[in-house]
Amino acid sequence: MRLECDFLVIGSGVAGLTFARAVADKGRVIMLSKRNAEESATAQAQGGIATVLGIEDTFEAHIRDTLNAGRGLCRQPVVEMCVRDGPARIRELQEIGARFTTKANDPGELDLGREGGHSARRIVHAADATGKEMVRVLLRMVRELKPVRFLEHHMAIDLIVPRRQHADRQCIGAYVIDKQTREIHTILAKTTVLATGGAGKIYLYTSYPDVATGDGIAMGYRVGARVANMEFFQFHPTILYHPEAKGSLISEAVRGEGGILQDTRRRAFMADHHPDKELAPRDSVARAIDAEMKCSGEDHVYLDVTHLDAEFLRTRFPNINQKCLEFGIDLTRQPIPVVPAAHYCCGGLVTDLNGQTTVPGLFAIGESACTGLHGANRLASNSLLEGLVFAHRAAAVAPDVSPPDFAEARDWQAGHAVPSDETVVVSQDWDEIRRYMWNFVGIVRSDRRLMRARKRQDLMLEEIREYYWNYHITSDLLELRNLATVADLVINCAMQRKESRGLHYTSDYPKEVPSLAKDTVLWRYDD
Repeated sequence: MRLECDFLVIGSGVAGLTFARAVADKGRVIMLSKRNAEESATAQAQGGIATVLGIEDTFEAHIRDTLNAGRGLCRQPVVEMCVRDGPARIRELQEIGARFTTKANDPGELDLGREGGHSARRIVHAADATGKEMVRVLLRMVRELKPVRFLEHHMAIDLIVPRRQHADRQCIGAYVIDKQTREIHTILAKTTVLATGGAGKIYLYTSYPDVATGDGIAMGYRVGARVANMEFFQFHPTILYHPEAKGSLISEAVRGEGGILQDTRRRAFMADHHPDKELAPRDSVARAIDAEMKCSGEDHVYLDVTHLDAEFLRTRFPNINQKCLEFGIDLTRQPIPVVPAAHYCCGGLVTDLNGQTTVPGLFAIGESACTGLHGANRLASNSLLEGLVFAHRAAAVAPDVSPPDFAEARDWQAGHAVPSDETVVVSQDWDEIRRYMWNFVGIVRSDRRLMRARKRQDLMLEEIREYYWNYHITSDLLELRNLATVADLVINCAMQRKESRGLHYTSDYPKEVPSLAKDTVLWRYDD
C-alpha cells in the first residue's frame, strides 16, 4: 500500500507529539508508533523539565550549569535558545491541561525540584511521573486533531532517499512494516521527522523501555545523515537493583531532596569523589559508584533516604515508593539498592537550530538528535526541555520545505528473501551485543576493551547483514539491525576520542585535552 502525507512523524514521545500538534493545521500528518502510542521513553521520565521560573534563579545560571556539565562541547547559541524558550513551553503545556505539582501551601505556585549539576531549584515536575503526565495531555490533544492519522504497531524499516550520495538528494518518506499483518507500506511525505528516542537497549543494564533501539539514528545514518558524539552515553547512577525490576529508575530528584549514597557497609562515599557529593553531575556520580563497586567486589550500592520525613517521601515520590514496595523495599525504613545503567544518548543525528539534519527533508528531534545542547554530558532534566523546544522550532520551518518529487520513489521489493527457520539467531545476537557493549564500552573504557568490542562488532555486523538480506524481515530483526548500527557508531566514536571528557572516560587517557574539545562526526560516505 502507498500512502502520502505532508508530515511523517516517526515516534510518539514528547518531541513527536509536540511537533504533530504544532503542524496539524498546516497539512496531513501520519504518526508512527512501534507499539501503542502511549509507550515511549518519555512516558517513563520521572524527574521533570529544567526551566527558569523561580525568583532566585536566572537564565544565566541555567546556561552556566548546562555549559559546565557539557565539558566544552555544548553549542552556546543552542544552550541559550533552549534555556530562554523553556518558560514559554511550560506555559503552553499548562494551557492544554498539564497538571504539574504545586506547593502545598500555595497551589498557584509550581513546586520546583533540584537535581545534580543544578545551582538552583528549577525542575518542573508532576510528582515523580512527569513524562507520563506530558504524554497524557499531549496525546489526548493530538488524537483529537483530524489531520493526524495514527499508525500504531507500525515500524519504519528505512528512509526513502533517492540519489542519496548526490547534492540534490532529499528524504521523501519511509518504508514501514505493519507489525500485525507484516504488510509493508510505502509512505511518502514532504517532510519526515525522526522522533524515535534513544538507543539504551544496546546495553545490558538500562533504564530504557524495550522500544529504545536507536531506530532513527540508524536509519538516518544509513541514508547519509551525519552523526556526532555517540561516545557520550550517559549512565544514570541509580537504577533499582533487583532481578525482577527491569530498569526501574530511581530519579535523580531523590538525591536532590537529600538522598545519600552508601556502600554495602553503609558508609557514605561521595565526598571521596566529588565536592558536590550526591549533587555532582551524573557522569561523576556514575563513575564513583562504579569505582566503589569494583573496589568492594559488590554488585550494588545503596541510596539512603531513611533520614527524611516518611510522609514527605511518599508524597514526593509516590511511584518510586510503590515500585520499591512491589519488591519488598520500604524506602522510608530501608536503603534502596541501586546500580548505574545506560540512560541517555547525548549524540545522534547532527541538526541545525531548527532540527534539520544534513539530509534535506529529514528532521530529527528529541534524543535522536545531536543539537549541541548536551555536549559531553547532559544536565539532568534538560532532555524533556530539548524535546519541547526543538519540536516547536522544527514545526515552524517544516511547512516551508521544498516539495519533493515522489516520482522517484519505488515500492518495497522483497527480492529472493525467504521465511526464516532460525529466529534464535536474532535473540542470540541481541544478547551478545548488549553484553560486550556493557563490558567493553561502558562507564570506564580502554583501548584494549574497545578493540575487543571492535572485533566482535565486525563479525556481528556481517552476520546480521547476511541474515537481513536472505530472510523476510520482522520487527525483531529490524531492531537488531538498528542496535548493531548504533553500537558500531558508539564504538567508532569512542575509539576516535583519545582523552576523557564528560561521559567518555578511558583509563588510557584519563585527562581532558583542550585541543580535542570538538565533536566526533561520522558520515557513511566519508572515506
